[in-house]
Amino acid sequence: MSRIETINPATAEKIADYQTMSETEAFEAVEACHVAFLDWREKTHEERGAVLNAIASELREHTTELSQLMTREMGKLLKDGEDEVELCAQIFEYTAAQGPEDLKDETRDLGNGDKGLVTYQPIGVVYSIQPWNFPMYQPVRVLAAALMAGNGCVLKHAAICTGSALRLREICIKAGLPKNLFRVLLIDHDTSDKIIEHDKVRGVTMTGSNSAGSHIGSVASKALKKTVLELGSNDAYLVLEDADVELAVKLSVQGRLYNNGQTCVNAKRFIVSDTVYDQFVDAYVTAMKKIKVGDPSDDDTELGPMSSQEQLDTVAEQVEASVRKGAKILCGGKAFDRDGAYYPATVLGDVTPGMPAYDDEIFGPVASVIRAKDDEDAMRIANDSRYGLGGGIFSKDTGRATEMAKKYFDTGMVRINSFGAAHPNMPFGGVKDSGYGREHGGFGVREFVNIKGIWLD
Repeated sequence: MSRIETINPATAEKIADYQTMSETEAFEAVEACHVAFLDWREKTHEERGAVLNAIASELREHTTELSQLMTREMGKLLKDGEDEVELCAQIFEYTAAQGPEDLKDETRDLGNGDKGLVTYQPIGVVYSIQPWNFPMYQPVRVLAAALMAGNGCVLKHAAICTGSALRLREICIKAGLPKNLFRVLLIDHDTSDKIIEHDKVRGVTMTGSNSAGSHIGSVASKALKKTVLELGSNDAYLVLEDADVELAVKLSVQGRLYNNGQTCVNAKRFIVSDTVYDQFVDAYVTAMKKIKVGDPSDDDTELGPMSSQEQLDTVAEQVEASVRKGAKILCGGKAFDRDGAYYPATVLGDVTPGMPAYDDEIFGPVASVIRAKDDEDAMRIANDSRYGLGGGIFSKDTGRATEMAKKYFDTGMVRINSFGAAHPNMPFGGVKDSGYGREHGGFGVREFVNIKGIWLD
């Protein structure tokens, strides 16, 4: 069996290593989870919610420890890690409070005096495959919903944040969760495919690249397993002719650099109407040049390292490929000559179709600026993408912007004059190559249930 080694991307120093599981060990974990599920499904919604609330409290008790662990494993700013732990606690609490309402039985009038019952019943073990950019939040948004619905959960986390995955499970157990109801699988991709096919796995959810999602969706569909896939994006933020440019610049810096530029809903393409293009670009480049890069544990650091040297190399190649095709580097664009996986805040201009900066997701602190003829053209360019996760609109006419978001923006989520990653009470998910299914907001808790109809006498 192979081993997993975790590396601090800020220093390139080894953190820990872990023994991977054999196929037999992984299957045993799935089967143990199924046995735990058989007891857990008998709990009331309120009993499940009490455990979720206890997990939330336990997470808050370990905020400093967990944020430091995430910073070591993937370079997250320490303050962002603290916010992530708080978001996880809020998700558990929201799910505990709202879950009973979302999952309660419904009586339907069938006419002629007949009645029907719709009930939302757990299905079993949910397999969660998660990336490294939010080591706590990504597993939690699946886990909270699965547990409230009465399911069990097995997690394959990204190798680079193995420590975070194992620590999350320990915290859940300490809070009172049955030890086998949530298991962490340290496995390779071949074993993962076999887990998807395991007869005790009833659903699969994954966050990651669209290529990985296509593979996992294909394996799951052959095994007739339901999937929820969140597959990233190259989110467009529109700066319309009547935008507050100062606000747009401020939030566009935040939107591009949040989580060191490694978030599926980062603002990535900035599509600016011609009348405000020069004003926006001049101010935006000036602001990006001022960003302080440094140790992610320092309070005044604004941009930490990428998650790994491999991730830095990928981003650097995407930038270079875009430049070869005609993009212009307005700032940044070259990795630092220093230890650690550091890449500067970068802005690319003259971005056109056929470039990675236009067509693909650059998962790092690189912004693409695109000139639009007018507001209508800006929306056309925004939708000229195979992705459709999130996006944003800057406009002083919020009513018009809202109508544009509702009717024309071909994404799952839209921000108006704001930026943010996720909220427990709002749906999260996308369309097109950004995947399908929804999490949060009462929607995720119903993704992996048996919606059962019962005709009553």
